[in-house]
Amino acid sequence: MDNPLKLCSAISAAIDDAIAPVIGTADSGRELYIGADGTPTKKIDEVAENAALEVLRDDGRRILLISEECGEKVIHGRRAEIERTDVTESDIDFTLVLDPLDGTFNAVAGIPFYSVSIAIGGYDLADISFGYVRNLYSGEIYHAEVGNGAYRNKKRISVSGNDELQKFSVTAYAYRTDSTKISDLGRTVRRIRVLGSASLELCYVAAGVLDAFVDFRRYLRVIDIAAGKLIIEESGGSVTDTAGARLRGELSIGSRMSMIASNGQIHGQLLELIAD
Repeated sequence: MDNPLKLCSAISAAIDDAIAPVIGTADSGRELYIGADGTPTKKIDEVAENAALEVLRDDGRRILLISEECGEKVIHGRRAEIERTDVTESDIDFTLVLDPLDGTFNAVAGIPFYSVSIAIGGYDLADISFGYVRNLYSGEIYHAEVGNGAYRNKKRISVSGNDELQKFSVTAYAYRTDSTKISDLGRTVRRIRVLGSASLELCYVAAGVLDAFVDFRRYLRVIDIAAGKLIIEESGGSVTDTAGARLRGELSIGSRMSMIASNGQIHGQLLELIAD
């Protein structure tokens, strides 16, 4: 597609403007309904997604949208929106994977770490061609295009050169049933941080701020990771599932997966440490 950065910038700017009056209000965290991803949609989530939808409706192209609240639908200008089941891949110009507000709890609680995540591609996670993440609090922007590297505020970034697991700074997500794995990880690496916005944490790995991202839960959604995955890969890092296989699968609101993303220096050692 032509100029994906322009479209992503327009979407993020609209979301930023829309949520500004809601941030910090008691109404921002009010639960409205269960979204398409099966989690509660809060007032601020709906405001963010509606702002993005307005930009996409004005775009005019046939866009398969996969988003946290509304699910999967084809948007073609101001025409009636079509359910995904009623179209084929040849009927659309591109797929846009959107998390309008990644880090809703942080935004509602006043923690300054939440973002918008946008990925553009075909029908499969392996086909993502453009990734964009913006920290909605600081305005910091990460983006990557296949074959052209990864950038933070338009300056080239790369993963860390750390090749000692004992010196790794890792962000890790797990359920209580994974407590043994987390304990093993915590005893080995230097530090573990959980910041509450997966897309931004993946960008921190891409920029060398963190050395790895680990999620044991097999619950990560495509909307959480589609953009960050490409940004890490284009910055020189490695991304696999917890068995070491390349991440792929249909771009769908129902897709769930585990994930290990790292600077690639000792990805194998990290996999051995957390292997099932």
